Amino acid sequence: MAILGPNGAGKSTTIRNIMGILYPDAGKITFSNYTDNSIPRHKIGYLPEERGLYKNVKVMDILLYLAELKDYPLDQAKQRALDYLKKFDLEGKEKVNVDELSKGMGQKVQFIASILHEPELLILDEPFSGLDPVSQELFKQEIRQLADNGTAILLSSHQMNLVEEMADRLFLIHRGKKVIYGHMDEVKKEFANFKCTIHGTNKKEELEQLPRVQRVEQENAHSIVYLYKDIDPVQWLKQLPDTLDVQELRLDRISLHEIFIDIATGKQLMQEVGEAYA
Repeated sequence: MAILGPNGAGKSTTIRNIMGILYPDAGKITFSNYTDNSIPRHKIGYLPEERGLYKNVKVMDILLYLAELKDYPLDQAKQRALDYLKKFDLEGKEKVNVDELSKGMGQKVQFIASILHEPELLILDEPFSGLDPVSQELFKQEIRQLADNGTAILLSSHQMNLVEEMADRLFLIHRGKKVIYGHMDEVKKEFANFKCTIHGTNKKEELEQLPRVQRVEQENAHSIVYLYKDIDPVQWLKQLPDTLDVQELRLDRISLHEIFIDIATGKQLMQEVGEAYA
């Protein structure tokens, strides 16, 4: 599940409440029949947004130390650490000090530390930040594998394309309150309006006269026509006049990124979710 929201929405506060760093003023946190402070810490893995590992410590030593803090058997931790270092292209780095690693390598080590003890709940705060495409793919593959094996994953990220690709459920908060919650497909169906990208030379005023148009944006030789979500896509396309210059056309729903922008700037969704913004 992905937890999203603009800066200051309450994402980090929510995560800190789950971790037991902060305590909720109201309500309760429940996980696997445990409530609030009774949640065993060894059942949780956490990759914080602010990366932080002891600098003058060898990679293997820090991994085993953190695993021991989670009451994980040392012999199992060492073998799993070696396996993960190999998997993340860090083979031979176990005796290297953390401060000698590149930023990307350090991030891989911290990710390994968060999953080494086989947590039941894994919290990932901006896990893809600063990673190159190859490393991003490695992270994505491992996260999917963990989810397939039954690990509950809570993902917080501003990289909407990756969230949209990986998350099956979405929890969006704004000003400390729930705005959207549901399966990704259901959320997009309910909140994502249609847009039609038309490549060709057309006047903005003419496009604005098409049925069920919210707004039109133009750049160079293409136009993006934003439509209301209640349209019938096939029927709408049939109504396009022959006078339009259409060299290429694509009709789809707006992306999760665009839904997020609507929330962050208080646009369209403010009217649709009403009291959630009060």
